[in-house]
Amino acid sequence: MLAKTPPMGWNSWNTFGENINEKVVLETADAMVKTGLKDAGYEYVVIDDCWSKRERDENGRIAADPVKFPHGMKFVADYVHEKGLKFGMYSCAGTKTCAQYPGSFDHEYLDAKTFAEFGVDFLKYDFCFKPEHAKGQLLYHRMGMALKASGREILFSACNWGCDSVETWIRTAGAQMYRSTGDIADNFKSMSDIAVSQLGKLAYSGVGCFNDMDMLVCGMHNQGNVAAGGMSDSEYLFHFALWCVCQSPLMIGCDVRNMSAATLSTLTNKELIRINQDEEARPIYPVSGKPVDSLLIGFKHLADNEYILAAFNFTDTAISPWNGYVNLFDIGMPVSGELGLRLRDVMTGEDVGVVKEYLALPLQARDFRIYRGTAVEAN
Repeated sequence: MLAKTPPMGWNSWNTFGENINEKVVLETADAMVKTGLKDAGYEYVVIDDCWSKRERDENGRIAADPVKFPHGMKFVADYVHEKGLKFGMYSCAGTKTCAQYPGSFDHEYLDAKTFAEFGVDFLKYDFCFKPEHAKGQLLYHRMGMALKASGREILFSACNWGCDSVETWIRTAGAQMYRSTGDIADNFKSMSDIAVSQLGKLAYSGVGCFNDMDMLVCGMHNQGNVAAGGMSDSEYLFHFALWCVCQSPLMIGCDVRNMSAATLSTLTNKELIRINQDEEARPIYPVSGKPVDSLLIGFKHLADNEYILAAFNFTDTAISPWNGYVNLFDIGMPVSGELGLRLRDVMTGEDVGVVKEYLALPLQARDFRIYRGTAVEAN
């Protein structure tokens, strides 16, 4: 089964956009192994839009741009596979891709076969230039069927930006992950707005088909194709932690060939990845009494009778214990005190002890806390 847990990998779009080429992809695959990203669980190397010629070839097939990819896509796929990684590519449900290269509309079965012959393991499928009277749900179903008929196991990453209430039907199309947001930009507001917009939709996300809150911008620092002001290292850690708690796929967007030590530390944080990859894949339960776009306090069931209690402060001001707190009644615990939560701070490793009835969660501006624990007798 594909996508038992959220897929992890790298995608070219955030940094390179149209400036993608063979050298970048091969060097990225090398870097993912050398830096330890592969060992941390990142397995897909995905080329986004702008990889092909502007027109199909004489056989009606999409063909790689010979200037950008002089050895062809099979060569690139083989190189990625030799590194112990998986290879991903991009197409679109419309007549053109978003950058106006050939789309797969009414060519789904031919294109899926072509991708399989290349050695593709992952297909990101966008939604630009869709004919007005063609139903998006049917178009994604067609590509899902085409991938199944291709003769190769290919993870299907649907990207229709949340149109047509996609979360309610995308599982029926055979997809393993799906975008229900617009594109992320490299700043705190874009990141937080996307996350908040998805909190009410995460119940549709789970084993086999995950809500993709878009690619990570961790470590981009206002460089690349989605530059929009950038963030600090602590804000990128906030971003990564939030994506992990919401169990979004983790698709790196920065140039992993030139990461800082801080970025690598964030992207390989074992405790946060462990939360993201939890086998039960249950959504976060918001319990905050405050507007969720200012303070999110959430509770999450994990495998092996463990839980996560997390708090994220989206504001530019500190939140005092008077405003940042949780009554354990609101997460299902009794108020009598016979049971409590034995908690450990995920980021510091500190043993918080057994908490009964109430927990204060003071937070600095744009700060977060995550506790992992179990329910225990409090006596």
